[in-house]
Amino acid sequence: MQKEITFDKLVRWVGAFLLIAAVLYLLSYLSSVLLPFFIAWLFAYLLYPVVKFIETKTKIRFRALSIIITLTLVLIVIGLIVYLIVPPMIEQFQKLYVILNQWVNTTTHSNNISEWVSTWIADNQKQIEKFFTSPDFTDAVKSAAPKLFNFVGQTASIVISIVASLITLLYMFFILLDYEYLSENWIRIFPKKQRPFWTELMDDVARELNNYIRGQGLVALCMGIMFCIGFSIMDFPMAIGLGILIGILDLVPYLHTFALIPTAFLAMLKAASTGQNFWMVFGLAVGLFIVVQIITDLIVTPKIMGKAMRLNPAILLLSLSVWGSIFGFIGLIIALPLTTLIMAYWKRYVTRETGGNS
Repeated sequence: MQKEITFDKLVRWVGAFLLIAAVLYLLSYLSSVLLPFFIAWLFAYLLYPVVKFIETKTKIRFRALSIIITLTLVLIVIGLIVYLIVPPMIEQFQKLYVILNQWVNTTTHSNNISEWVSTWIADNQKQIEKFFTSPDFTDAVKSAAPKLFNFVGQTASIVISIVASLITLLYMFFILLDYEYLSENWIRIFPKKQRPFWTELMDDVARELNNYIRGQGLVALCMGIMFCIGFSIMDFPMAIGLGILIGILDLVPYLHTFALIPTAFLAMLKAASTGQNFWMVFGLAVGLFIVVQIITDLIVTPKIMGKAMRLNPAILLLSLSVWGSIFGFIGLIIALPLTTLIMAYWKRYVTRETGGNS
């Protein structure tokens, strides 16, 4: 049946559209301010069960003290992970320096690198002076000046990022301090007629976020264990630390591929120290990546994430690509819960299928 569109309905539709557009514009304009708050709320959501557990088991009456203990435990865990990764990496850099120094000594028949450099400068003094007085050097300096200012600007942005991190930590502390009150009373910002919808929405968000965190955490754990075993069998430098690093990176799906960079460096170190061919060592490491990725995509992810998020592996990859291209790094984190939520509400309110949570 055709419905009559009255002037009153048209005005309300236009008003609602303009209001939504204004809210989206405001969120975009204030994104740099709101992002630390949303990140803090996500961290508070993740840490609240730990805070509540400590508060219950230790009988601590002051929530602030429970939060401080929780943050201290988190810092200890992060410190242990860094201890397992950074010192071995520094040790590998030192080994690389020794190997390079030995290589230079062998090829230049000199006592050390500094003597070899001095000899090279003395032999090429005229060419060096000619280069510094040539127009090409002047042009290079002029082109490098803007890059220097760009570097200074990047340094300033790093300082601003540190300040934003401290603000995020402060937000998280105060959110955890009154977590129950905030989680139970946020719904009051909406009109009473709209509250049931928003309540259902947030219940679905919480459910899907819990499923995602549990599922992706288990996938990352399985992947980290497989890499630790594989690198240990290969007698790869820093095998356990590299496996732990890859597992942590995989908390964001497919981010662990960036671990190929330190893997290439460690393969070069292993080849230099043992006399093996670099491409053979690196090829074995890449082969391990391929085997673990195939096992993860065909067995681990479908069994764990497919069951937790109820998504086909192809849909998983598509959602990561779409939301990652829209929101960047944050999009990779929220891709799977957001995709599942959209599909659930499409079934519930558009196609009117029963069992909207399936």
